[in-house]
Amino acid sequence: MSNTAKSLAVAGAVAAALTAASTIPAAAGTKEKCYGVSLAGQNDCAAGPGTTCAGTSTVDYQGNAWTLVDAGTCEGMDLPAMADGTERNGSLEPLERDLPA
Repeated sequence: MSNTAKSLAVAGAVAAALTAASTIPAAAGTKEKCYGVSLAGQNDCAAGPGTTCAGTSTVDYQGNAWTLVDAGTCEGMDLPAMADGTERNGSLEPLERDLPA
């Protein structure tokens, strides 16, 4: 293999690696943490004090437990109403509702 061919092969490999690396942050940016939307035991992480991580929420729609959702969909998710009839929405920040006793 000539030096020119080797240089082209290396340049192609570097270009492919840079292209792949640049798409990772874009893909990661398509999800966001949404609090108060997961069912008990189905959260992605951080279910408040006394819990460790994924799958540790103990209440449906627990306000301090989050799940990754598509960016821009969190606050408009179709969730059942709360016991008092008020609308339940997801939030980009932890909520003080539906916390375990």
